[in-house]
This record gives sequence, structure tokens and C-alpha cells, in this order.
Amino acid sequence: MRVDLNCDLGESFGAWTLGADEAIMPFITSANIACGFHAGDARVMERTVRLAIQHHVAIGAHPGFPDLVGFGRRALDAAPDEIESDVLYQIGALDAFVRSSDKRLTHVKVHGALYNLAAAKPGIANAIARAIKRFDAHLVMVGLAGSAMIDAAQKLGLRHAREGFCDRAYQSDGTLVSRREKNSRLSDPELAAKQALQIVLEQSVTAISGEKIPFVVDTLCIHGDTPTAPAIARAVRESLEKNGVTVAPLEDPKGF
Repeated sequence: MRVDLNCDLGESFGAWTLGADEAIMPFITSANIACGFHAGDARVMERTVRLAIQHHVAIGAHPGFPDLVGFGRRALDAAPDEIESDVLYQIGALDAFVRSSDKRLTHVKVHGALYNLAAAKPGIANAIARAIKRFDAHLVMVGLAGSAMIDAAQKLGLRHAREGFCDRAYQSDGTLVSRREKNSRLSDPELAAKQALQIVLEQSVTAISGEKIPFVVDTLCIHGDTPTAPAIARAVRESLEKNGVTVAPLEDPKGF
């Protein structure tokens, strides 16, 4: 049994630092790097790409809404064609740093409000999938397991990875509990590791209602902006490997 372990990184901007990228990177296998719209800038992008290469971590683009003030967590009233152009633009921006280092992108995972909208709205999910295919049809589209994003990828023949979250709580329909709700996040490394193990080994997740729901994933996410993210990354990685799970990047030919 194998799974990818990814993290949203490169989300600092200018003199403002968010997350502990250097402490997290040794424990993950894929990095989703912000592309300058919701977070990140040219210097942060280049630095994070170099850090990922140093740790042999697969590199993915992490596009979001153009919303630096709201960190991309506010839903914008953007049309599908606007979203398609914005996602394509951001993939290209990050890829400039990747190609200049003689490496290649492996995946694309959208951020925040755009991710949540795409999980539920086929029109938005399809726009994201089109942007990815226009840039490189070999890229992996990462999306919430069981969501419209996975359907969109399949419709266009894109490689795709079903995603689950170690550090977020779930509703009984398999969607994430809103960050506005109490206890929407799992900041305790032990609890996050326990949820990761359940998702991978039992192919289920326990919703906030107490109900166990079927849940099959290819990759698990840790949010880099969680204060305890480095401890969560370590606990999840060690727990998975201790229980016989191979942690491997999405680009691994023996994997996805």
C-alpha cells in the first residue's frame, strides 16, 4: 500500500513569512507551491522550488483566486473562462522556475476557495481541468476525493489523484468542514496521524457526526500554514511508514 504526502508551501509574500517550509519539506513527497495570486511572489516561488529539489520532493503548482488580502479563501465571482485563464497563467509562472532548474512539474492542485468551489461545481472544475490540459496533458490534477474535480479530470483524460486531508474535519457527505466552524482543523499531530492512518488503511474517514464514510485517496495533504504543521508532517510520515505504508510522490512510476 502506498500514498503520496503533499503540503501547501511557498505561501510567504515579500517581508511576510507564513509557514515553516524548511522544517516540513523533509517529511513530504510532493509540494504544492503558491503561484503569486493568493500568496507567494517571484523570490518565494524560486526559493521554494529550490528547496523542493534539494529534498527530492515532487513539485506542483498551487493556483488560487487573485486575492492576496484574503489569502485566496474568499470566493470570487469569476466566470469559468476567467478561472481557466488565471489557472493557466499561474501554472506557467511557477513552471518558469522549475524548467530553469532542469526539472518538471508533476501536478496541479488549486487552493482555498477555488478548491472548495471546484469540488462542488462542475463548471469550475472543468475550467481548471481545461487549463491543466492546455499547459501539459501529462500533469496530474489533484482534487478532493469523490468530487467534481475528479470527474472533470476523468472527462478530459487527465491523470488525477484523489486527495484527503490529515488536518481537516469532514462532513458526512465527504466535504470539508468550513474553516468558519469550530473544530474544523486537527492541529494535534497525534489526531492528524490517526486520521491519516484510517484514511489509508481503512479507506474511510470519520465525519464530525461520528459516521464513518467510505473514502479512498491517492494523496494526503497537510496545510503548511497550520502552526503545528512540522510536527504533523513528522507524525503522519512516521505513523504511515511504521504501519507498512510506502510514502511515494505522484511521479513515482510504481505509484499513481
